[in-house]
Amino acid sequence: MPLVTVKTPVVAKKLFPNYVWNMPRTEKNIYLTFDDGPTPKITNWTLDILKQYKAKASFFCIGNNIEKHSEIFQNILNNGHAIGNHTHNHIKGWKTKAGDYLTNIDLCESVLKSQVVSSEIANQNSLIVNLFRPPYGQITPKQGKKLIALGYKIIMWDILSFDWDKSVSPEQCLDNVLKKASNGSIIVFHDSLKASKNMQYALPKVLEHFSKKGYFFKSLNTI
Repeated sequence: MPLVTVKTPVVAKKLFPNYVWNMPRTEKNIYLTFDDGPTPKITNWTLDILKQYKAKASFFCIGNNIEKHSEIFQNILNNGHAIGNHTHNHIKGWKTKAGDYLTNIDLCESVLKSQVVSSEIANQNSLIVNLFRPPYGQITPKQGKKLIALGYKIIMWDILSFDWDKSVSPEQCLDNVLKKASNGSIIVFHDSLKASKNMQYALPKVLEHFSKKGYFFKSLNTI
């Protein structure tokens, strides 16, 4: 999208109706998502905080990071969170040919599936990898059409926390979420070193704030 805002404009959702921007607004559920992991220390910290609030989330992982940090990835699975494909090398869709883009996604899928098979989760069917989030939100119509034909659900977002942006303070990152999130919001955080300062400040406060208001934090693995 040419203009990145905290809350996704309605016009963007209408332009790309086949992508998932938010979940149903009828119930007090919020859908936290974390991109770019697994990352040493940061991902496990995130899992611990989510566990304190009995919150489930969705982790869009980079294949290369899974290969390097498979034990952390297994922790995500063991804690009952959803997993999603974020390409193998965090590539930009707008600068990549469709064939090369799908090949990179397939590499990540292979890594994801091999990790699921080696996990100790009894019901592995609940871990079927069909969620995809394009890095930087960059995906061409051709790429999107091909992925949907392959059975992927392309998960975008309702709210960006801007936790990765060095010009955004931890307080502003928190404010972005508290003021804009509502029923059914899909919220983007990052379990990465770059975003850690803002994310680690905002996440516990987001969990506390919405928990007190009667919200539940759910994963996207039921789509």
